[in-house]
Amino acid sequence: MSSRFDVIVVGGGPAGSIAALVLARGGAQVALVDKAQFPRDKACGDIVGPRALQLLADLDVPEPKGCNVGEIVVVGPTGRRVQLPCGEGLTYPGHGTAVTRSEFDSMLHDVALEAGATPISGLALEPLTREKRIDGIRLIDGTELRADFVIGADGATSRVAEAAGLVDANKVLWGFAVRTYLPQGVDLPAIVFWESAPWQGFPGYGWVFPGANGGANVGLGLGTMADRKAGAKVQQALPRFLEHLREIGLLDDASSSKPSRRLGGWLKMGMIGTVPADGRVLLVGDAAGLVNPLQGEGISQAMCSGRSAAEALLGDAGRSAERYRATLALDHLPYHRITASMQGWLTRRPRAVAVVSRVIMMAGRNDALAGGWSLFWNELLNGAPPGLHRSVAASASRLGQVMTARTATARWFNATFPDGHPFVGLLGPPNSLDWDAPN
Repeated sequence: MSSRFDVIVVGGGPAGSIAALVLARGGAQVALVDKAQFPRDKACGDIVGPRALQLLADLDVPEPKGCNVGEIVVVGPTGRRVQLPCGEGLTYPGHGTAVTRSEFDSMLHDVALEAGATPISGLALEPLTREKRIDGIRLIDGTELRADFVIGADGATSRVAEAAGLVDANKVLWGFAVRTYLPQGVDLPAIVFWESAPWQGFPGYGWVFPGANGGANVGLGLGTMADRKAGAKVQQALPRFLEHLREIGLLDDASSSKPSRRLGGWLKMGMIGTVPADGRVLLVGDAAGLVNPLQGEGISQAMCSGRSAAEALLGDAGRSAERYRATLALDHLPYHRITASMQGWLTRRPRAVAVVSRVIMMAGRNDALAGGWSLFWNELLNGAPPGLHRSVAASASRLGQVMTARTATARWFNATFPDGHPFVGLLGPPNSLDWDAPN
């Protein structure tokens, strides 16, 4: 096995596997590095969203076998319920799929290897440099891997991002989520807004989704801002949340008394605090903070960013960082500038969370508002078909831009992405491999 590659992808999850797949198909020599052996489990809601399914179709990768997920019921803190529609878009199907991360990640990893990526097992310990530039990585066992480019797909606490100096820890919008599996069927997936005390809204949400072996995936996520110690609150709150689910009839007594092993994980949300690419390092998925700040989805964003990073390298390696940043700005910047600001403001104000959750639950009883809420909340406005739901979501987006324009979060985005989407002229279809191009 050669220790020299065109690209080293650190992390074999959805983002890293898709990046490795696209690169390998394009003719690049790719090392796909992961500290774990596949299959392996991850803390997640286990729903692969519409955009991720469309990406698989675009890449001629079969959809995973799982339970189709369309409409979702949202339960407010007072027990009020609203059903959010899930319609087919112009650029994505009208459903997601519930499948365990153990199964889904293993499938994507296998597809990347079949395309020609080289699997390497080991923990990325530190970067290797040459002429003050990252030139590869050293694994914990001392193995040295060299490459022209490194893609960091190693999750929210990315060693690659830290080593490349691309993270401002004081700006990152952190979250922590914990999930367990329960032996109970789920007819309709549910999102639950919860108050740990009256009028003290939990700054996150819980869920009851289809899970493994016909059971339920039940979890709770919390926004913590830059406070990494606050993640322990989720673990402590989960038993009380399960009791709440029993009280409102989403869980029965028999199933909720038999939870499986809890599994938790960090989320880095809203892109804020992380520069997604610089020089020879590109960050994808959670490493780049590409998690929806409002509802915690990250699989679709991870897979799409993996493809975008790979296509940036295949299209013009010498300007890959600029091309990739431009693509992310076009795809995500307007939404994350709004929602990261919203999440940052709400996380510090539990009473405001309680008020907002009640207001949107009341508004959600109207079909037009429920449909617009679904599109905006799930970052599906781009590609949505014309109609009332799209108009409502577009209006919410414009209002959000005005309300958050002067926030500290918006100022960070403006400084990191000047002119909104720089280097647009660099964007274009992949055309050639040029690993010797200056960068």
